[in-house]
Amino acid sequence: MGTRTAEERRREIVRAARATGSVDVSALAAELGVAKETIRRDLRALEDHGLVRRTHGGAYPVESAGFETTLAFRATSRVPEKRRIAAAAAGLLGEAETVFVDEGFTPRLIAEALPRDRPLTVVTASLPVAGALAEADQVSVLLLGGRVRPGTLATVDHWTTKMLAGFVIDLAYIGANGISREYGLTTPDPAVSEVKAQAVRAARRTVFAGVHSKFGAVSFCRFAEVGGLEAIVTSTLLPSAEAHRYSLLGPQVIRV
Repeated sequence: MGTRTAEERRREIVRAARATGSVDVSALAAELGVAKETIRRDLRALEDHGLVRRTHGGAYPVESAGFETTLAFRATSRVPEKRRIAAAAAGLLGEAETVFVDEGFTPRLIAEALPRDRPLTVVTASLPVAGALAEADQVSVLLLGGRVRPGTLATVDHWTTKMLAGFVIDLAYIGANGISREYGLTTPDPAVSEVKAQAVRAARRTVFAGVHSKFGAVSFCRFAEVGGLEAIVTSTLLPSAEAHRYSLLGPQVIRV
């Protein structure tokens, strides 16, 4: 392939990470014909630019304005961790009678974990969430109207936010592409951000549920502050010291 400039090599690394979900230092070094230390330097530079997050021995892509994983990909990634998180999040329902369930794979698992033996009204912009609950006898599903985004099969734009603005919701289960103590909850698409922000405004209580890799990641649009959350539900893969730092901002942090 001839010699690449550092910039070309780094573009190649980002492309590979986005195509497969993660990259490995040794494999990249072999594939690109450079030393592992060079790849590590590349990954550090890419992390500084917010394009990847480094892991032990590799990196995974950060979702941004220009890149977002599809629902199909999320449905195959870290599924056991997501199921544990969803079950714990559903356990926070308490006395809530009206619940907002966000778009995304983990919120869909929360929807599936909600109790079916008592009356519940679920408001959602997500077609998969509505589909998962539509048959449940005691659950009344309100699907928000609007333009359907192909990647996530959820509705967005002014129709969606206008309908949501008319509700007072007991509890909102919110997902995000990134959560950080400094920038709060973020997502790549402004249209999605609007819906999430409106859901948080409409809800008396808000619970964020997400895998450990979302922590410290920052995407393009902010829609909520960490201090506005009642609880954060994640897994024990988030170090306890880091969980404690988030809890100092207000929310209860639950690691499962």
